[in-house]
Amino acid sequence: MTISAETLAGLRKFDTPTVCNVIELFAVRPRSTGYMDKSIQACYPKLPPMVGFALTSEFRALSPSRSDAYGGLPAQLEAIPSLSGPPVIVFQDLDAPSAAATFGEVMCSTYKSFGAAGLITSGTGRDLDQVEALDFPTFTNGTCCSHGDCHILSVNVPVVVGGITIYPNDLLHGDCNGVTTIPIDIASEIPDACAEFMNAELHVIDYVKGGTPTVDGFREAAAAMSADVQALGKRLKRG
Repeated sequence: MTISAETLAGLRKFDTPTVCNVIELFAVRPRSTGYMDKSIQACYPKLPPMVGFALTSEFRALSPSRSDAYGGLPAQLEAIPSLSGPPVIVFQDLDAPSAAATFGEVMCSTYKSFGAAGLITSGTGRDLDQVEALDFPTFTNGTCCSHGDCHILSVNVPVVVGGITIYPNDLLHGDCNGVTTIPIDIASEIPDACAEFMNAELHVIDYVKGGTPTVDGFREAAAAMSADVQALGKRLKRG
């Protein structure tokens, strides 16, 4: 299924928790699946949401390699046209614990120049000051000063990052709160649904910010929010 540029732009307008809330209303997957766990943290929490399609790779840095640090980059760059839109580079670090940084300034500069929307690794990163200047979203499990014997083992294969399996071309959404996958078949409906969901939340937010709230008043506001969310969910629910 093709995802339009308009849909991608719409998804970038909303935070990842709101996207997760709306995905739940479609009831297309269990509520406790589809998003990365707390091991994956945003390096630059103030950047706007990252939206793109997974370009997956396996990475290792503990054992010596016959290739140089950037030997696997051409294979990744050649895979970009196979994706449905802007790539998010996703690495599974096979070293446990991570032995060295998955990325640095050179790699992120390269990915961004080829249209990447960001990078996620189950391992670590480095050159964080330099990468921050690129306005390039990165998500890691920590930092490390060296690249060790880093090498990219394979490209466009299923990988496990943040406790979930990421497949090539999965649609990803990430911000300061974390990263979630978005089922492709509902992606085009999510932006409008996010706007409706946020409007429903205003019943409570506006009430409690209005001054001198009461428990009864809160109950009424919460009931109004719940009714709107339930109505939205009834329209969106599949099956």
